[in-house]
Amino acid sequence: MQARRRWNRHGGAGLDFTLLGFGSAPIGNLFRAISDDAAHAVLEAAWAGGIRYFDTAPLYGLGLSETRLNRFLRGKPREDYVLSTKIGRLLRVASPETRDGRGKWFDVPSRREIYDYGYDAVFRSVEFSLERLGLDRIDILYAHDLDIFNHGSQAALEARLAEFMEGGYRALVQLRDEGVIGAFGAGVNEWEPCAWMMERGDFDIFLLAGEYSLLRSDALEGFMNPAAARGVGVVVGGPYNSGILATGPRPGAQYRYNDAPDWAMEKAGRLQALCAAHGVRLVDAAFQFCARHPAVVSVIPGGQTLFEMESNLAAARAEIPAALWQAMKAEGLIPPAAPV
Repeated sequence: MQARRRWNRHGGAGLDFTLLGFGSAPIGNLFRAISDDAAHAVLEAAWAGGIRYFDTAPLYGLGLSETRLNRFLRGKPREDYVLSTKIGRLLRVASPETRDGRGKWFDVPSRREIYDYGYDAVFRSVEFSLERLGLDRIDILYAHDLDIFNHGSQAALEARLAEFMEGGYRALVQLRDEGVIGAFGAGVNEWEPCAWMMERGDFDIFLLAGEYSLLRSDALEGFMNPAAARGVGVVVGGPYNSGILATGPRPGAQYRYNDAPDWAMEKAGRLQALCAAHGVRLVDAAFQFCARHPAVVSVIPGGQTLFEMESNLAAARAEIPAALWQAMKAEGLIPPAAPV
């Protein structure tokens, strides 16, 4: 069975997370197409391994991830798992030649993404997601990609944040207050917008991707520790920084969906050497580092193959000697105050 983390900041039933969750972007045919049966087999392996938290989004495969979860979750007792999806994009029908995500999503529906963080858009997005998922409720809604990485500039991000706080945020509070969802937050690729939102609204859980890891830990003091102090949960996405902390610094290693830069290759190499000296897989240390922070309710690496899923399950079970963490701190690879 998987280790559990319970989140409850409202005094109600709360949510019961498995520490290892399932990030479902890869089963939306991220970077390569896989068959429905192959995706289903990975999901079944996750379930058999005890995973009970599944995160998805309309963006992932332009709806494909949600529809593949529909097949998988049908017949599973609804009270046995936690499910999150996202708002912020509406999908519109397009021609195959004009669809979004070409070169990133393969063999997916022909759709265009329309950013909309307004009040009405939240309800439309939830309705569409429920149809794709075949469910009657969603546990957590995240406002998706409120970061510079997606919107291109600080000015553009500030405009989207204003749109969200004036509209979508009110809708999410209403849905939570009415019991339609159990919690809400934001799913982003940068910690600074998370800290900004946490200071200005009553957020429950943030999904932070690629920003708290063995390679990147600047979020520790600015966001992770304040979140823990407030009882705000954090789901860590991208604990392997798109792959380099799973594969090591080999040729073609990926970092944030691109070829890894020199600094990431160098640091990953130092981390890998230290891990090897202590008889630990780099991927195991990468997972366990994220899991040790008290704000973290779940860590959700991606998995597109049965091999990757088995590796994630092993990483969640791994025992890390204290001497390895001490060595990483001594060499300046992780912050001295990082919880390990």
